[in-house]
Amino acid sequence: MNRLTADEFKEQTKTPLIVVLDNVRSLHNVGSVFRTSDAFLVEGVYLCGITSTPPQAEIHKTALGAEFTVEWKHFEDTHQALEELKAKGFTVFAIEQALGSTKLPNLKLDKSKKYAVILGNEVKGVQQSVVDASDGCIEIPQFGTKHSMNVSVTAGIIIWEFFKLMTPKF
Repeated sequence: MNRLTADEFKEQTKTPLIVVLDNVRSLHNVGSVFRTSDAFLVEGVYLCGITSTPPQAEIHKTALGAEFTVEWKHFEDTHQALEELKAKGFTVFAIEQALGSTKLPNLKLDKSKKYAVILGNEVKGVQQSVVDASDGCIEIPQFGTKHSMNVSVTAGIIIWEFFKLMTPKF
């Protein structure tokens, strides 16, 4: 199946994307984000606030070892992560329903830039102060009766879209 070893994964050119989890409480959601990040060669995952960090059995249950291949870092506060990302030249988007947000199908990315996406708490979403400090918002259009999706499902959709738009070989 042409699967990479952990060492080969670390040597691969990564998608220039950092996934930031802002106070995500479910360890299964955290593990799922690690696994999707591994699948699409995401540069790293930033775990902020109450978001749990590896090693945790419940993270491993859904990550299936991706917590060992994908680089990660913990921040006590999401604003600290945001400051670091901006200092390193990342364009930062909150994934949130907001006035003026860019609908995902309309997203245009510059392949010469690095990006970060912030996904929020399962109930409260991305903190408003973090949304305000971001460079913009991306919204996944929804057409049913519900107006939110599980954070790990949202992460999968967003990571896939960034991978498609940023990866030259795809």
